[in-house]
Amino acid sequence: MALLRAFIRAARMVRNTSRLAVGLPADDEVLLDAPDERLGPALVAAGRGDYAPAAKLLATTREAAEWENRDRYAQRLASFARSRDEWLRDWQDAAPHDPDALLVRAELAVRRGWESPARAELLRQVGPLITAAAEGDPRDPVPWRIALDHARGTNAGHTEFEKLWGEAVRRSPHHYGCHVAALQYLSAAWYGSHRECFDFAERAAQDALPGSLVQALPVRAAFAYLTEGGGAVVARERLDLAADLAIGLSSTYAAADPWPAEVRNVLSYVLVRLERWEDALAQLHRIGPYATTFPWDRVSDDPLGQFLELRDGIRLEVAAGRPLHGGRPPGHPPVPASAHPRSEHGGRDHSDDH
Repeated sequence: MALLRAFIRAARMVRNTSRLAVGLPADDEVLLDAPDERLGPALVAAGRGDYAPAAKLLATTREAAEWENRDRYAQRLASFARSRDEWLRDWQDAAPHDPDALLVRAELAVRRGWESPARAELLRQVGPLITAAAEGDPRDPVPWRIALDHARGTNAGHTEFEKLWGEAVRRSPHHYGCHVAALQYLSAAWYGSHRECFDFAERAAQDALPGSLVQALPVRAAFAYLTEGGGAVVARERLDLAADLAIGLSSTYAAADPWPAEVRNVLSYVLVRLERWEDALAQLHRIGPYATTFPWDRVSDDPLGQFLELRDGIRLEVAAGRPLHGGRPPGHPPVPASAHPRSEHGGRDHSDDH
């Protein structure tokens, strides 16, 4: 009987796996952190030493109050400047009080501070840069998101953090980046617990606007639980509800849309850990070619390779679970709620997982 079961499983894999690849991009077509059509030209120009397109892009987001785009673009430009910052220094020299240059400079300084063994000390030194960015445009919530990340790294107490949080939500009550920063602070790996993390995430998601990425906060809380370890056990039902909410959010966006790509990547990781293979395969189709560094850098030093390996694993699991004549499998046994999260990387060394 064991030999027969193995034969049937292998037959299912051979028959189904190639069919399950239909609609998925080839491995060499998958891109890691691909910029959108607005950011791409600014990064190309920065690579040539020209800061003007980046300045124009961020000025546009500020003038139009596109705070979500502004946050995402500022992070990507700062990430680029970590290894090539000549264009940013030229920009600062040409316009030392430009609120957009101040924003990127503050984000870059915080990221570099996080990378140092003397993190808390270095981060305290960059406080004035964040203040300058916040004063650049008092409407802008993005400097306050940076301040929230900064506060987590400097071991700020709850009272101080709540003051910063109040400033952030006063400017943009549903700003995704600020909510992610608060969620990280409340996580068990930092200054909260799994319960606090989930409670905050679920309340925020309930109050979120239709289509807002804030609805993905519970699945980020689930990801934190599944990777950070420690603390009380979270019920399987709560993890499934978080995944279901993120699936619903994902369905409101077009397939292969780069905007929700990170949320879909996080969701895929959680679905794999929950052994919801068919749902995970559906998200692969919605992700298309847009892999993101986060969350895969939390479990591997090769984020793109990890994502591609996961794609193969999902297809094999689905293929093995489907009957030879096709159709949907009856389901897989759930991961026990007592299963302890594991990760190759610690949860306390990252600041830029937005």
